Order: sequence, then C-alpha cells, then structure tokens
Amino acid sequence: MMYSVCYKYVWTAAKKEAAVTYNEAAIAKVMDALAFDANGLIAAIAQRDGTGEVLMLAWMNRDAVRETLETGRVTYWSRSRRALWRKGESSGHIQTLRSFRIDCDGDALLLGVDQVGAACHTNRSNCFFQEVREDGLVTISEPIED
Repeated sequence: MMYSVCYKYVWTAAKKEAAVTYNEAAIAKVMDALAFDANGLIAAIAQRDGTGEVLMLAWMNRDAVRETLETGRVTYWSRSRRALWRKGESSGHIQTLRSFRIDCDGDALLLGVDQVGAACHTNRSNCFFQEVREDGLVTISEPIED
C-alpha cells in the first residue's frame, strides 16, 4: 500500500521540525483501513522517533486521525472532556508526527513522534514510570525539572 507523503514544517518552541502529512486520497485509504471500536475510538501509542521510547497511550476518533494526518500535529480524543485534544495545546509539549503505523487488525495505531517537553501530564518524559517489581510497585522516573 503506497501513500503520498508530504513534509510540512511545524514550529515548536525549540526548533523547526519536518512533520509528515498526507493528501486526501491517502487519508481516505487510511480511514478505510481502521477499525474503530463501538465508541468510535482507536488506541494510539505514541513512540519517540529515533529512540523507540514508548511515551503514552491515548485515544483517537475519526476527526483526530484526520487532523493528525492533515496537519502533522498529533491530535487525540479526550474521553474525559469529550473533545479533540491537540497534544501540547496548553503545556507547549507538542508532538510532531514522523510516522503513522496501523496494526495487523486495524484496531491500534503506532505514532512515531518528535516530542517537545514531557509527554505525560505528570511532567515525566513518558507515562510508563511505574514498574512492578518483586517488592511491589516502584517509581522509575521522576518529573522533569523545568
């Protein structure tokens, strides 16, 4: 399956980074390949481009997928606010799309992103900062100092 890829430049607080964007024909093919759940959502895992660090798990609806593919700025669906959530809209910790992958069943996404600042709302580099060990739950990452 071939997609037409375009690189746009997204301004971040630190630098200008190339964002991957797609044309309407490619977006239509992607939308047809996705299997949204009964609530109209699909799981999206954000992974740091270049290092492979898993940053977070969030949800996307059709509008969030479309906006992400059109603009190159990662947008999710906030289940608590029931609204589009443009990552970093208030914190400045934006995610710029570098790659967009669909799993074998079409029901999960893997987004390669350039992350500015912390990915987690707890101000940590990723949301997976608690690890189960023999003696219980251990915090393995502290918040980033501003």
